[in-house]
Amino acid sequence: MFFFPSAEHPYSHLIDTLQDGRIKFFNLQKLNDPRYDKLPLSIRVLLEAAIRNCDGFYTKEEDVQNILDWQQQQNKAEVPFSPARVLLQDFTGIPAMVDLAAMRDAVAKHGMDPNLVNPKCPTDLIVDHSLQIDYSKWCVSLKNQEMELTRNKERLQFFKWCSKAFKNVNVVPPDVGAVHQVNLEYLSRVIQVRDGFIYPDSVVGTDSHTTMINGLGILGWGVGGIESEAVMLGQPVSLTLPQVVGCKLVGTINPLTTSIDIVLGITKHLRQAGIAGKFVEFFGPGVSQLSAPDRTTIANMCPEYNATVSFFPVDQVTLKHFKKTNFTQEKLELLESYMKAVKLLRSYEDPSEDPEYSEVIEINLSSMAPYVSGPKRPQDRVAVSSMKEDFQSCSRLSRRYIVGFKGFHISKEKQDILVPFLHCGQEYQLAHGSVVIAAVISCTNNCNPSVMLTAGLLAKKAVEAGLVVKPYIRTSLAPGSGMVTHYLNTSGVLPYFSQLGFEVIGYGCATCVGNTAPLPETVVDAIKQGDLVACGVLSGNRHFEGRLCDCVRANYLASPPLVVAYALAGTVGIDFEKEPLGKEGRKGKEVYLCDIWPSREEVQQTEEDTVISSIFKDLRGRMEQGNTFWNNIECPDSVVFPWDHKSTYIRSPSFFSKLSKEVPPPQSIENAHVLLFLGDKVTTDHISPAGSIARVSAAAKYLLSKRLTPREFNSYGARRGNDAVMTRGTFASIKLQNRFIGKPGPKTWHIPSGQTLDVFEAAERYQRDGIPLIILAGKDYGSGNSRDWVAKGPYLLGVRAVIAESFEKLHKNQLVGMGIMPLQFLPDQNADSLELSGKERFTITLPDSLSPRQQLTVKISEGKSFFVTALFDTEMDIIFFRHGGHLRYVARTLL
Repeated sequence: MFFFPSAEHPYSHLIDTLQDGRIKFFNLQKLNDPRYDKLPLSIRVLLEAAIRNCDGFYTKEEDVQNILDWQQQQNKAEVPFSPARVLLQDFTGIPAMVDLAAMRDAVAKHGMDPNLVNPKCPTDLIVDHSLQIDYSKWCVSLKNQEMELTRNKERLQFFKWCSKAFKNVNVVPPDVGAVHQVNLEYLSRVIQVRDGFIYPDSVVGTDSHTTMINGLGILGWGVGGIESEAVMLGQPVSLTLPQVVGCKLVGTINPLTTSIDIVLGITKHLRQAGIAGKFVEFFGPGVSQLSAPDRTTIANMCPEYNATVSFFPVDQVTLKHFKKTNFTQEKLELLESYMKAVKLLRSYEDPSEDPEYSEVIEINLSSMAPYVSGPKRPQDRVAVSSMKEDFQSCSRLSRRYIVGFKGFHISKEKQDILVPFLHCGQEYQLAHGSVVIAAVISCTNNCNPSVMLTAGLLAKKAVEAGLVVKPYIRTSLAPGSGMVTHYLNTSGVLPYFSQLGFEVIGYGCATCVGNTAPLPETVVDAIKQGDLVACGVLSGNRHFEGRLCDCVRANYLASPPLVVAYALAGTVGIDFEKEPLGKEGRKGKEVYLCDIWPSREEVQQTEEDTVISSIFKDLRGRMEQGNTFWNNIECPDSVVFPWDHKSTYIRSPSFFSKLSKEVPPPQSIENAHVLLFLGDKVTTDHISPAGSIARVSAAAKYLLSKRLTPREFNSYGARRGNDAVMTRGTFASIKLQNRFIGKPGPKTWHIPSGQTLDVFEAAERYQRDGIPLIILAGKDYGSGNSRDWVAKGPYLLGVRAVIAESFEKLHKNQLVGMGIMPLQFLPDQNADSLELSGKERFTITLPDSLSPRQQLTVKISEGKSFFVTALFDTEMDIIFFRHGGHLRYVARTLL
């Protein structure tokens, strides 16, 4: 997506040249406006995109002036942003591509050219999320790739069709790397050069951790699949001009502190600062101490403290990083000269360059200490020195820790229970706090080579000291890309990982999305027998209760070396300073963590020796060559996709059924029933299908009806292109707390019959009887990162509105994008204060014309009524809703 300027372009007078006139660019310094030098650099990127794409339709001169007047217009003006590219990972990318394929069908049925449905913005789709761990420990890891490719052949055929049928779509084949890593190591450009113009690289992606790219000075953030489809089809992203919080880093980093410790420390500070929906831009002398991987690690955690982006402007550290990667000397010189010309190159040591920010938060890096995060939420940090005491507190029956986000409600007489069991002919014991899953993962917040090398050197020293990991612990090593395997192998630490059981299981998301191999049956039986709080420790970014494995209740995020340390200990109930990991094999001497922890100097030297440009050359080769299986896949050669009605992976969704050219009139909601009566903190993990498909679920019943065996079910992620599976998996979480039921589970009450049914079965009955549905919820509805089927699923279940105390903003946007009304109780009101039982019938009458943030009246069958606020923030939100969602709006625009 790029508007190439003509002589009539309102800002053509800003066009300047580089490289002896060979390359053109918009020189924003020619504005001669003192406000430009005071703008945060992230806002300067927004401004450049608005000026370059100012076409008088999507982007107007008024938008440019609003951005330039950021100091006065922040948090007020709505502005467009046209990113340079779109990034899709396959779990959220496949429904987006399926929707575009279905849109081609709809356009063709109206007699129009289906080629009209074609991405205008360059789009990269990375096949990375379908990996499952079928083999671990001593088995050859390539078997996992073979199973992945065989299991997902239909999906891969569709992806390959997309790469041929759609223009501007680049599909990165499987077994190359995780989306975050591929984006950082191969797709990132910092600058884009197209048709003689140079401009800043920028991206929106269907993965919340797209924000990692901000660590390299590339503006980008995660959006939902519906928004990404709109951008692909030529529409800019609409956003309220954000406040920009300046995060000033000072102090000196402790040599024992890893990047993940810095990440968790900054995450805590920023979460407490209340920066939801804001941009964060880092500055100050402390930034220069952070390597480029450090910065991407910090930027990755952006969704955890609810900022939109965490931006590190380009400086000499960034340029030095790209010298190691895929930049030629000529491109580096072009990059540096362009960034200087438009004042996007920073010197963090020079305070005179500091922009003006909405507010400034100062963080002292010297205060950072080793932490883990858990046992259920990433924001709940625990100092490693306090880990044993904290876990014991979680177990006790105290007022502070009864269930909730920390407690586990273990009675006093059962707190010290030991359950013996046999594994491979040897007896072991499990207790509360026993580690049964230990996963070293190098994607997202642990992509930094230093922490992986620290873990590898720790493994080496542990093996040399004669320490072992108990064989029943499900250990795995999931590199984010081949680059990680390459430098672990080159540095000589990979064999030591293997000796401790941390085998490379493949490339792609696994443990974080619930694709962990089943635990040994004897371990599961022991956990159930003692009702134990077993633990998982992983260096990933998602660990909600039950996500890794149904029977593993406590999960902790930790740096890779700490994952190895806790695996060696076999329990989280250990004080590393006072208790040994074990005894040296031959001498019987007690070995403490400090004895085998590598020094910062040793790690840095190893990193310098191994993380070199050849790593990036290796990735480039695998990117361009693909693999034999992918290269040999055959796909249809057609403009519209020939849907296979027998397929259980790819299915044309019903979003465009009965699509008319005319916009339908506003549809009021009459006598709706409540499908679900929910409380606070309902996350997208509770709503959107994820992980494995339970054998007793509605989705399983559907797949069984298609004559599939449970072994062939695969995961919800792999079947994200089949709306029949995904609708049945919506609200199918075993941790869903529905007040109608009173206990966790994917059930609800079908009010007319009084029966307790699966959520899908109840919704199906309501739809069959022509009864519209709503959802009642509490605070922070929709927090989390699965933002695609989290809105599509409720729409296909027949949900017309969600009434909640508050919404996570991104999820609210997704509901609007699917034509579902997000309605908010008035301040100091909720379902309880209004004495709602959920059994009432609700009527919500819509006026002929809606306005942003308008109050609506909700009438209930008991004769009472109350007011709610319709959370339409902009006129564009209302337009999308009137069309029945973003997809139908785009289709009607084409027609």
